[in-house]
Order: sequence, then structure tokens, then C-alpha cells
Amino acid sequence: MTVSPFDHPLLSALLGDEEASRLFSVEAEIAAALAFERALAEAEAESGIIAGDAATAIAAVLGSFRPDTALLRTAVARDGVMVPELVRQIRAAVGEPHGGFVHLGATSQDVIDTSLVLRLKSILEHLGLLLTETILRLASLEERFGSRALTGMTRMQPAIPIRVADRVTAWRAPLKRHQERLSEQARRLLVVQFGGAAGTLEKLGDKGPAVRAALAAKLGLADAPQWHSQRDALADFAGWLSLLTGSLGKFGQDIALMAQGGADIALSGGGGSSAMPHKQNPVKAEALVALARFNATQLSGMHQALLHEQERSGAAWTLEWLLLPQIVVATAASLRLAAELAAQVESLGH
Repeated sequence: MTVSPFDHPLLSALLGDEEASRLFSVEAEIAAALAFERALAEAEAESGIIAGDAATAIAAVLGSFRPDTALLRTAVARDGVMVPELVRQIRAAVGEPHGGFVHLGATSQDVIDTSLVLRLKSILEHLGLLLTETILRLASLEERFGSRALTGMTRMQPAIPIRVADRVTAWRAPLKRHQERLSEQARRLLVVQFGGAAGTLEKLGDKGPAVRAALAAKLGLADAPQWHSQRDALADFAGWLSLLTGSLGKFGQDIALMAQGGADIALSGGGGSSAMPHKQNPVKAEALVALARFNATQLSGMHQALLHEQERSGAAWTLEWLLLPQIVVATAASLRLAAELAAQVESLGH
């Protein structure tokens, strides 16, 4: 049973995306957290913070370590995050004399945020591929039907004759701009988070920046000063996701309106009705509209999550966890649906 349509056993077939959902699974989160702890130990060994033997022992254990997730669940109810219990289990598995060097100088937020960024790196790649596919499908529509005529519609009323290419351009051009913005998102978003208890890396002294840079390199992320309470990159990313689904929603809305009249478009694979067998409902187009509105609604919450008190906020952080995964999955689903919908267009214009 689920309260989210994105992983609902039935609704997820329409509104979900398996790959994006997998990257927000507990397995993916734990794997990224373990990658952080291993890379941290190796970076600290290279900087002389801990002995090489300690890093080797920690890496050896983490190579096959599987935490007790029941204990992690109990701990989250108490601590708000899984990290204190996860670190306790890793230290116990490593044992003496090296267990105490696990997580040295780090804080729970370093693990949680860097784990998120590591998974967002894969998500950006996934969204990029889906976006390219959608753009190509729209380009195919223009190649097939672009020279045909349509009646231009302004304010829901007939205006002047236009070509199919004019309307398809209005669908495709924003997606090309979102594609260009994607590289900008990656530059700001895919950075390590490592600040220690209150962002000062006080336990590492003057070696803190070097450890952070080495940690970032080992994880395949860019180095950056700590951003515990600075969430603008994540809010900006959510804004990009909402812009993208908004553009896809416009495509869906136009298709639904054209299907309403029926003269300008022919679609295959429409949805059936239990009461009216003749119906071919534009289900994917309608879902694109709904997902666009959903993301636009959730975006205000991501902006609320910018409000961190002092050096860390448990409340704003938790709000981010509630919102961002669903916005990401909604976007991935929208891209999939848009590509599928474009492929269902059998005729466009006249």
C-alpha cells in the first residue's frame, strides 16, 4: 500500500518512472552513503588525518557491508536521519583499532546531502536522455507534417491559418532551451557537501579544504565550500524541473484540445471508457497537464525549504525530502509520456 501515486502499484504505470524512483530507493541512498564514508576515509588518509591502514580497513569492510535496515528505521524515528546509526554499525563492523576513524570530521548532513547529489548526478543523466528523445520525437512530427495547414487559435478562438511546423516549434523550442539549461544545473548542483558539525571542518584544522577537495574528486563531484544552510541550487533545480514539465504540459494541453475537435489530429492508442466504447481519451496528454500543475504547486514548497535557521534546519531539510523526489519522478514521467504521446500522432493538420 502507498500514499504516493508515483510508486502506487497501479497509478505508477501512468505517473511513475522506474529509473528515477530507483535512485530515491533506500538501497540507492545507503549505497551512496557508504560511498561517501569510503571516499572520506581514503581522502583523510591521503592528507595524513588518519593512517593508511585505517582507510584500508574501512574500505575493505564497506566493500561488502550491509546495514541492519530495521535498526536504521528505528533510529530515524529517534534521530531524524539514519546516519548516526549507520555510522555506529560501520564502526562496529570495522572494529578496533580502526573503527573510530569512520566518519571522522563529518556530520550527518554531509552524508545525506552528498548522497543526494550523487544520485542527482545519475538523475540528470537520465533526464537528459529522456529530454533528447522527446525533442527528437517532436522533430519527427515536424518532418512528417510540418507543411500541412492548421487554424491558428488565439484566446481559444480561431485566428489565422498557420502551418503545423509553427505549432510544433512552440512545443520544441522551449525544450531545446531547457536542454541548454541542464548543463548549467549540473555545474551548480553536482558539488560535494562537507562541512562538519557546523560547517567549519573544525576537526580537520588547516587540512579541511584539502580533504574536501580529495573527497569530491573521489566521488566524481566538483569541490565547493559547504552549503549546509544554502539550498538555492536545489531550489533552482526544482525550478528547472517545473519549467520543463510546464513546457511538456503545454504540449499535452494542445494535443488534448486538438483531440477534442478531432479534425486536426489522429491519435493511436487512446484510453478507453467503461461506459462509452467509442471513446479514445487522450490520457497521456491529460497526465502531462496534471504533472505540470503538480510540479508548479510543489515548487513553492521548495522555496519554503530555503529558510534554514542559522547553520542547519531540521524542518526545512525534512520539507525538502518530502518534495524533491516527487518533483523529479513527475518530471521523468512527463518526459516519458511526452515522447510516447508524440509517437501516437498518426496525422496532424490537413
